[in-house]
Amino acid sequence: MLNLKDIKNLLQHNKITDFVKLTPRDIADFTNRNTKWAVKLFQHLDPKHAAKAFKFLQNDKQEIIIKSLPEEKAAELLNALQPDDRTAFLEELPGNYVKELLKTLTPERRAETLELLGYEEGTVGRLMTPDYVSIKMSETCQDVLTYIRHRGQATETLNWLFVIDEKGVLIDDINIKDFLVVDPSTTVAQIMDHQFLAINVNDTQKDVINIFRNNSRYALPVTDDAGVLLGIVTLDDVLRLAEKEGTREIQKIGGSEALDEPYTTIPFARLIKKRAGWLIVLFLGEMLTATAMKGFEGELDKWLVLSLFIPLIISSGGNSGSQASSIIIRAMAVGEIGFRDWWRVMRKEIFSGLVLGIILGIVGFLRITVWQQFNIQGGYGDQWMKVGAVVFFALIGVVLWGTLSGAMLPLILKKLGADPAASSAPFVATLVDVTGLIIYFSVAYVVMSGHMI
Repeated sequence: MLNLKDIKNLLQHNKITDFVKLTPRDIADFTNRNTKWAVKLFQHLDPKHAAKAFKFLQNDKQEIIIKSLPEEKAAELLNALQPDDRTAFLEELPGNYVKELLKTLTPERRAETLELLGYEEGTVGRLMTPDYVSIKMSETCQDVLTYIRHRGQATETLNWLFVIDEKGVLIDDINIKDFLVVDPSTTVAQIMDHQFLAINVNDTQKDVINIFRNNSRYALPVTDDAGVLLGIVTLDDVLRLAEKEGTREIQKIGGSEALDEPYTTIPFARLIKKRAGWLIVLFLGEMLTATAMKGFEGELDKWLVLSLFIPLIISSGGNSGSQASSIIIRAMAVGEIGFRDWWRVMRKEIFSGLVLGIILGIVGFLRITVWQQFNIQGGYGDQWMKVGAVVFFALIGVVLWGTLSGAMLPLILKKLGADPAASSAPFVATLVDVTGLIIYFSVAYVVMSGHMI
């Protein structure tokens, strides 16, 4: 495997014949880090080799390569791309530029690209490729293998072959190995089991991720509402989609908008814009904490020692809420739970919150006891037992509330049609901070019974 320095040396010395040694990943890694030299590299690559590497490039690098290549070379590269890879590239570009690039495609490539771009953004139609092998029930295995030898090179995958009727309706899918282990005279109908899994062309791309995750398949057929076979979706495209969606989700959980482009290339102004909005919202939310504390100002004057435990209380609630939120969002993302499971989730989180609250409450009470018995930093006065009780019961209440909030908020947002990842860990923490103070001082008011410390 050649490193980045080796590739640059090849370009500097015009050793074009050595470019065949480069893997698609070698080329993609080099291009993503050395755009200027990469343009020269793509000028010397044959179209098929270039197309295999092009799909691994970052979106902005793809655009730079196409714009920088001579028109004839750019046209060769675009025509060599798989239909789904070409569609994924074009849908990220401005409409006027897409029109110009479509003119460089052959009539056949232009027609299939326009058809794929005609499907709604975010649907399976934009993700599928029309390059597949379809067969008929009456054909023999020998007929199928002969067809593959002559036409199979033009398809994206030969792992699965798809059986259709006279109207193009999908009636079965068969693994290629089934044709290799039977007598060549065996008909397709004889090896069919009429059991197949298909995706609707209007399904969302996010749904496809879960379908592939739950089924061990390299490719799945795509049909319309009438069952007519339109194309296939392959695992490599789904893996890239899953990586993209996972990145967006993690960024949202972290308390910012999804960047939608690599961190290393996003302009500074856009990075600030993506992050500032949520920070302002969270800051305004945290201001309610000061409002809540103002409402208990009288109690703070009487029970000054309780102010020492405010960071401990609200951070415990925020941490428990962030934990629950992250767990539930991920479980929803992989299809483990949905809104229909809200009661099961709530029941589990109620018990979890109680147990976790009791554990932290015991730790908090023991800490107060040790500090009092050994007179560390002066202890907590004559009413230290009540102070410990306040911390103990407040932690139970705050952790329980934090756990419930973090678990239920993503489900509620999903039901309302919003993105569950918007209920990010910082957002839940801010919510629990405010309500946690109310719980803390309410417990203190009941337990302290007017005692002054």
